[in-house]
Amino acid sequence: MGRRLTFSLRRAWRNHTGNQGIDPLRQYEPDSLEAVQEIVRDAEAAGTTVRAIGSGHSWSDVALAPGFLVRPTGLNRPCDLEDDLLLPRDDGDAPLVRVESGMRVRELNELLDGKGLALPNMGGYDGQTIVGVVSTSTHGSGKEFGPLADFVQSLDLVAAEGRVHRIERASGPTDPAAYGARYPDRVLKKDDDWFRAAVVSMGCMGVIHSVILAVGPAHYLREVRTLDTWREVREAIASGSALADNDHYELLFSPYPRDDGEIECLVTTRNRISPDDYRHDRRRARNWLIELAARFPLTPVFSNLLIGLRPSVTPSLLHFAMKNIENPDYVNKSYRVLNIGAANYLPAYSCEIGVPVDERGLHLSAVDEVVDVAARHRDLGQAYQTSPISLRFVKGTDAFLSMMEGRDTMMIELIMQTHTEGGVELLGAYEDRLYALEGRPHWGHVNTLTRDRVAELYPRLQSWLDVHAQLNSTHVFDSPFSKRVGLSRAGSS
Repeated sequence: MGRRLTFSLRRAWRNHTGNQGIDPLRQYEPDSLEAVQEIVRDAEAAGTTVRAIGSGHSWSDVALAPGFLVRPTGLNRPCDLEDDLLLPRDDGDAPLVRVESGMRVRELNELLDGKGLALPNMGGYDGQTIVGVVSTSTHGSGKEFGPLADFVQSLDLVAAEGRVHRIERASGPTDPAAYGARYPDRVLKKDDDWFRAAVVSMGCMGVIHSVILAVGPAHYLREVRTLDTWREVREAIASGSALADNDHYELLFSPYPRDDGEIECLVTTRNRISPDDYRHDRRRARNWLIELAARFPLTPVFSNLLIGLRPSVTPSLLHFAMKNIENPDYVNKSYRVLNIGAANYLPAYSCEIGVPVDERGLHLSAVDEVVDVAARHRDLGQAYQTSPISLRFVKGTDAFLSMMEGRDTMMIELIMQTHTEGGVELLGAYEDRLYALEGRPHWGHVNTLTRDRVAELYPRLQSWLDVHAQLNSTHVFDSPFSKRVGLSRAGSS
């Protein structure tokens, strides 16, 4: 079937932080859909497994592939949208783009910007692959924005036996007759349940080759970062004004009270402005000294050393960090503003837990629980939370295994510097406490999810498993992660 595929043998793979790694039997870097099909069929014939990884920015075991590991470096190009295969669209419909799965968010941003387009929202980092962030339900912040998976209109996936499936909602963009005529050996599945299952599937249903995304016009944002207290911020969140008054709203906080007893927060708001406002505004940069220091290789070494020698300085360091990224006015293109900047360059790991935002106020109680857990670990064992904690707000979605499925959600990101003593144990304590508030851990962050816990948290799990049974009929996409969390079918080896 064309040129022979090349691969490397027993070459170790590690994620970007180094807390996850595996020695797969083979590593492949395919550069075409046909190559992916051949890899899947070869794995089935050999009785082993296949798993595609993204950029290695997950801190959980979600990407580990002991059999054939597929790196997406050769699948990072824009694709022809093939307009003649699409149904007629109205003038007011969102623009569509199609890209391969290995394209990084930053590359996608540049591609869209060159067309006068932009993602309506994104997470705080742009180094992940687009399908990596989609498949794990990664998100930004803003009450009108769901996870990035909600931008997907259609996906092309290589499933068991190397069969290509195009999966989209019943109302999806592809014309069945035109698609079937051009690709008689492929499957077009226009089915809401199939789409809701496949779009957030953590690589368990196959290797995604490409996606069609709905995007929006290019725009500018103004970011304001101000220090406040949790007492004041809590009232604004509880009343709904904080979220209603801003396009994007998020905050960082220290779990350790100041001398006056207040919990300190850094509130970040981001709102659209006109291009004219941008052209006449000279304040277009964040604190350049902090941005530079964050990139300096010895910065995390000094920080970890100081915290290791004197853990009690941690609360002061958290205040220093938030104070020094406070900024009254930063204006730029949307994708540059949504990228949080300096913090992305500091080596860290985290867990992230989503709790529902509704009239019960569980999201507000969650902050109190986190503060209590942090205090207990500090008092009992001098174990500290070594980075500010992030709160972001995400609109509910219908993707079956999204953390935001069926509910608006506040995501609590609990970040640790890489060498924090007792850090993993502290994250586990947060996770355990937040389960009582219906917390759902992020698939790509440190978590202790089990089969029983996943069944408890996700009411549409069986619908997901029904689709999974058909796309992974040969068990070729099973993995240590899927077995741990109960997403491998009974009887798989």
